[in-house]
Amino acid sequence: MTDEQLLRYSRHILLDALGIEGQQRILDTHALIIGAGGLGSPAALYLASAGIGRITVVDDDVVDLTNLQRQIIHTEARVGMAKAASAQVALAAINPAVDVVPVQKTLAGAELDALVASADIVLDCTDNFATRHAINRACAHHRKPLVSGAAIRFDGQVSVYDLRRDDAPCYHCLFPEGEDVEEVRCAVMGVFAPLTGIVGTMQAAEALKLAAGIGESLSGRLLLLDALNMEWRTVKFRQDADCAVCGPNSAGRSGEYPGQSGAHHESATPACRPA
Repeated sequence: MTDEQLLRYSRHILLDALGIEGQQRILDTHALIIGAGGLGSPAALYLASAGIGRITVVDDDVVDLTNLQRQIIHTEARVGMAKAASAQVALAAINPAVDVVPVQKTLAGAELDALVASADIVLDCTDNFATRHAINRACAHHRKPLVSGAAIRFDGQVSVYDLRRDDAPCYHCLFPEGEDVEEVRCAVMGVFAPLTGIVGTMQAAEALKLAAGIGESLSGRLLLLDALNMEWRTVKFRQDADCAVCGPNSAGRSGEYPGQSGAHHESATPACRPA
């Protein structure tokens, strides 16, 4: 690290659990953030400020006035701008040393697969089940740790699927694809602005711990937040031995990568439901 970096990240370096070595690992990390909305905004801001070396931000939407109530990475002056480009502007202002790569498109198939393969950590900040399952399949296939968050109304949830480990559960273990689940949208049901900040910031914290190689992640634990009553609950879960995505006999683990479905991340609902 340069003298400027040593000074900039000195409050991290002072932490015994992190130190220079941990901060250097953060600087060397490539984080892929899919979704630059309510969750992706605080997650990206904290990852950039903490010095993640490369951040790829994926979003195919443009900034709308209704986004500004919670999507704090965007401003009124950038209404109409692509969210990925708007995020790049904001992150460059916070930490110009971070390499920010904006991707303004809906990812699916080979493109999603290639981006996941190139990243060290993936943050799922999308809001529909189809996209979440596609991201989960790609992460399982390439054994990339996945940090997932969701928020709707006053209810939030966050977990980590550390798919580098053979025994770690994946998103499909907890929310099996194809289940008859009622889906709701922020545009219809609303979302409490600070809730997305809480969940997105927790995603950033988990991603930084994974990057630095410190602490215990949320793998195998789902944190649920009722922000209206400010109550947290923890649900523990294990890998489904018969999981079609991460199980020992699954196609993803055996090398046969199942086809991925793609979905516009604003076209469905937040994958947040009572557990």
